[in-house]
Amino acid sequence: MDTGGAYGGGKAGGAFDPQAFIQRPPVIVRAVCWLFSVIVMGCISAKGWYIDKEDHKEYCVYNKDTNACNYGIGISVIAFVASIGFIVGEYLFEQMSSVKTRKHYVLADLGFSAFWAFLYFVGFCYLSNAWGKTENPPYGTANNMQGAIAFCFFSIFAWVGSAFFALQRFRMGAEAAFAPAYEVEGAVGSPGGFPAYPGAPDPQPAYSDPPFSQQQPGNIDYTAPTY
Repeated sequence: MDTGGAYGGGKAGGAFDPQAFIQRPPVIVRAVCWLFSVIVMGCISAKGWYIDKEDHKEYCVYNKDTNACNYGIGISVIAFVASIGFIVGEYLFEQMSSVKTRKHYVLADLGFSAFWAFLYFVGFCYLSNAWGKTENPPYGTANNMQGAIAFCFFSIFAWVGSAFFALQRFRMGAEAAFAPAYEVEGAVGSPGGFPAYPGAPDPQPAYSDPPFSQQQPGNIDYTAPTY
């Protein structure tokens, strides 16, 4: 079964073009998701914790809410790994010879991207609320904390973009699945658009004069008998 072009991918086994690969929109969006996850993870890891001078305990800058810091780092670490995995998947997608395998990959991409966009939305709301309740944050931590919130917000759109491209692929695959396997083309000189096989009788033979058409009724000469 020829799977060339299934679910928006190229023909299986085709030559790999690195330049065309890095210019593909899904790959670019994945790279953006990866970059944003690194920024969020780095901002919180670098300045998200401090040691209180009174009780000498470590607290999260976001209103001393440990869950806020852990949530931001957690979704970013998973997004970091997933982005790399999906970039590799984009390369392997062209090598998948099975339509069913491509379908499973596209569905996994669509589901994960949509779900992670939702998690980043929750993270943006959660961190924004915690930051708004923070009183007297430690010196030098404000930029990092606000940066993490900002890139959580940007990550929402990056993952929505990934889900959009996956949805496009799924629709292309669904349309191809219900497309007719062949098209009936009318043959030249064949009435009704159905081609005739060699030796087949003509369904509409050419018009020919009816028999005895040369006789002219009413002009027949009559010879009387002689006695």
